[in-house]
Amino acid sequence: MKLIVNFLTVLCISVLLTTPCFAKQSEEPSQGIIPGQWHLSLNLGLGVMSNPLNGGDNLPLVVIPDVAYYGEQFFFDNGRLGYSLVQDTPHIFNLVSELNPETRFFVDWHPSNLFALTSANSLLTSNSELNKQQQPQLNIDQLDKRKWALDAGLSYHYVFEQHVFSVQALADVSGVYEGWRSALQWQMHNEIGELQIKPSIGIWYKSAALNTYFYGITEKESPNGAVEIGSSWQPYAKIDARWPLNEANYLRFYVAYYDYSALDDSPLFEQTYSMTAFIGFDHIF
Repeated sequence: MKLIVNFLTVLCISVLLTTPCFAKQSEEPSQGIIPGQWHLSLNLGLGVMSNPLNGGDNLPLVVIPDVAYYGEQFFFDNGRLGYSLVQDTPHIFNLVSELNPETRFFVDWHPSNLFALTSANSLLTSNSELNKQQQPQLNIDQLDKRKWALDAGLSYHYVFEQHVFSVQALADVSGVYEGWRSALQWQMHNEIGELQIKPSIGIWYKSAALNTYFYGITEKESPNGAVEIGSSWQPYAKIDARWPLNEANYLRFYVAYYDYSALDDSPLFEQTYSMTAFIGFDHIF
């Protein structure tokens, strides 16, 4: 119940802050980014990305880079490489690729971390509860290394006034976990006075192959036998707020909530959610 309340709180805050003011095309050059030129900014402040896995360390966020380049069709945006197929507003189609972000819980220097700013009655026991009874919780240090995987696929964005509706589908093209993931997202670009606010709400679908590779257990890793994890729907919510101090400097506040409660079959989780929070200064070079 506490996890549901946490998610709904972030969700409600996102909705309450949606005052119409301006629109920006997703995966199009954002404010302060000049097409054909590299954009570089540095966020300095205090923040943390929580790690929900047993034995996983929370990642402190002190210095966070923001690197982007948008050409006529090719673009790079904080670890995401893409090619624009259609750029006619309100419809945007892109080919995209990125390292799968699930690895961020197993390694410190993953791009998702570097650029951190997806019942039964009392007489019966559910399958997930049986798995947890039979499988002791495992520390991630006891596991085999989870390899980095490269995902690629298509993204589509529909822009309506200040709203951006997005759909994307990405599959493993590196042969690491041989699965896929997809997402639906709504985002709004707002201004309240000088305050720029960008709330996002979405949900990830992740295949059983993806979940089993990253959060399942192999027979080699546990004497109690392997654990396979099914497919999942995982909601998330984000708020990104900026207050301009001058042309090159902003105050920035960012918070994100990722729900992992659908993966309760896995004995790896200590918490069923991950939170990212940051407050500080953003300087554009």
